[in-house]
Amino acid sequence: MQTDIDQIQAQVEKESAFVQRLTDQISSVIVGQKYLVERLLIGILADGHILIEGVPGLAKTLSVKTLADSIDAKFQRLQFTPDLLPADLIGTMIYNPQNSQFTVKKGPIFANIILADEINRAPAKVQSALLEAMQERQVTISDETHKLDEPFLVLATQNPIEQEGTYPLPEAQVDRFMLKLKIGYPTPAEEREIMDRNTGSAIPKLSPVVTPAEIMQARRVLRDIYVDDRAKEYIVNLVFATREPEKYGLADLKDMIDFGASPRATIYLNLAAKAHAFLKGRGYVTPEDIKVIGHDVLRHRVIVTFEAEAEEIDSDHIVTRVFDAVEVP
Repeated sequence: MQTDIDQIQAQVEKESAFVQRLTDQISSVIVGQKYLVERLLIGILADGHILIEGVPGLAKTLSVKTLADSIDAKFQRLQFTPDLLPADLIGTMIYNPQNSQFTVKKGPIFANIILADEINRAPAKVQSALLEAMQERQVTISDETHKLDEPFLVLATQNPIEQEGTYPLPEAQVDRFMLKLKIGYPTPAEEREIMDRNTGSAIPKLSPVVTPAEIMQARRVLRDIYVDDRAKEYIVNLVFATREPEKYGLADLKDMIDFGASPRATIYLNLAAKAHAFLKGRGYVTPEDIKVIGHDVLRHRVIVTFEAEAEEIDSDHIVTRVFDAVEVP
């Protein structure tokens, strides 16, 4: 077993060489936001869509665009608005009078990296059109199904739902995001550097430093990263503690949780922990990898009750309690 882990370790060290190049390039444009940048890399490596929430002006869109500019892949930015139609996203059939035939006009969803900007400003029909693309990596136009190119990643930004003109995303769609990130304000020192950069010389132009082939190879290596049976049991216990809290000494949370985390949480905790280990240059997962990424995987999958909302208890509070209660292997 040790020999196998050593082989995986060597592969990880070899295939993770591009991570530093990518991080350095992003840092030349983005000030701070290490948490956001690391999670974006985890999404790329683990093949998981990411939902980024924060008030306007926190470099959510700029971070995603900088990541996309650093990868030699097709990038599309979609500005979600209340009048957006499904055809604006996936495409439609166009009638050609010269040959009396309909032809497919593909929409902007046919790209490798999709920035769904302010995703919660679009109505339900558009959100539904995005579901098939996110889950099946395909879209259906009329009676034809079209596969999307790999890698395919949706990086969505949203404003807090308390803001004007926003719609709550359907639970089924939110569950398809591997991670939900909550972005906060920069530190005073970072704010000063942001001001200096944006009022001084021009922001540097970026060129691709990573190819899709490198990403796909890294994903194959990531799948081989070793996860001990005790770590797997830890993941399962964390997820089940959100469904049956009383069995884990959290009986007071039973009336606070409407729905616990879905089986996707178990899968994504495993994959995201592997991606975190990959970023750290390790060929094996530790409980710390799971704990570091846990809130981002679980916070949008735990649905709280009205009673919890009345007591101002949110899903982050419940996830924190779960991690405190479940025994670490």
